[in-house]
Amino acid sequence: MISLLLFVMVVFLGYANGANDNFKGVASIYGSKTASYRVSLIWATATTALGSAFSFILANGLLQQFSGKRIVPENLAGAEHFLLAVAVGAAATVGIATLVGFPISTTHGLTGAILGAGFVAVGGQVNIAALQTSFVMPLLLSPFLAVIVAAGIYSIAHFYRLRTGITSETCVCIGNEYVPITVGGSSLAFRSDEPNLTVAVDSTMNCIDRYEGNLLGISFQKLIDRGHFLSAGTVSFARGLNDTPKIAALLLAAQTANLKFGWVLIGGAMAVGGWLNARKVAEKMSNEIMTMNAGQAFSANAGTGMLVILASVFGFPVSTTHVSVGSLFGVGLVTGKANPGVVISIVLAWVITLPCAALLAGIAYWAAGEF
Repeated sequence: MISLLLFVMVVFLGYANGANDNFKGVASIYGSKTASYRVSLIWATATTALGSAFSFILANGLLQQFSGKRIVPENLAGAEHFLLAVAVGAAATVGIATLVGFPISTTHGLTGAILGAGFVAVGGQVNIAALQTSFVMPLLLSPFLAVIVAAGIYSIAHFYRLRTGITSETCVCIGNEYVPITVGGSSLAFRSDEPNLTVAVDSTMNCIDRYEGNLLGISFQKLIDRGHFLSAGTVSFARGLNDTPKIAALLLAAQTANLKFGWVLIGGAMAVGGWLNARKVAEKMSNEIMTMNAGQAFSANAGTGMLVILASVFGFPVSTTHVSVGSLFGVGLVTGKANPGVVISIVLAWVITLPCAALLAGIAYWAAGEF
């Protein structure tokens, strides 16, 4: 019975991870109007699935990290009721965040769940030192590093773009504006039924910010659009590479599934979750952190993809969410378009993630022992 429940909860965790994380790689191509929501979703799902497949070869270090063996005693790390509690704590936390539209870290959720269930199970035997060096430090440092790397990439790219004479286009925005009806010098609190046609010269978020000029005889806008699209796919690939082994570790530690089957199952659940339930997180990631053009978004993606792939290959448990938001914010700081209020709300959600997952996993472990 516990084996079946563990199997179901781990699959659900994969589904929740996909719903919360699937759009993080392609948020910039949707937010910068490089691609529609549907095209962005297809690209995210396909490249994440590819990353999940390659993680079988490239990211086994993360499989060992999230088996829990360095944090709790080995006999507990392989116990089904402990792994069930971890899966419940992480899955419930990520699922709730997805329902309210907050992009949080599955890595944070799993870390908190291992910690919470471990404290209930063995108390002081939890290896806090290993937790700090192997989990906490990479999770804390990665978003700050992402801010620096992405801001640096954008600053260098922006400098050389200006040196080549490529400029931003000025566009004309045409649309309808509803004007309040004025009677006797007082403006009424309702709109007129007839809209006024307005025309404005603009180059901000009201228009699509595009580049004007050629590089090596080719339209720079076309080049950056293609590079941006590929960079978004790279981030989604990195996410699949980074997240799949972390979740599959729960099944494999309990030996409820063989290695290949567990990998395929989690990758499939992530793809389905991302396809069906990514919209709320997509809108927040794409349109609320900062306004961006294709060049700015390309810089953010380049920083995210590079950091997450390196972390996955070397077995560092970073969060794609942390790195992605950090990269977007880093570019936003340079351009002056960052929305600190939204970023602060996301950071607060991150802070809550770990204790929430720990509490839920601790309750689940206690309940498993009672029944």
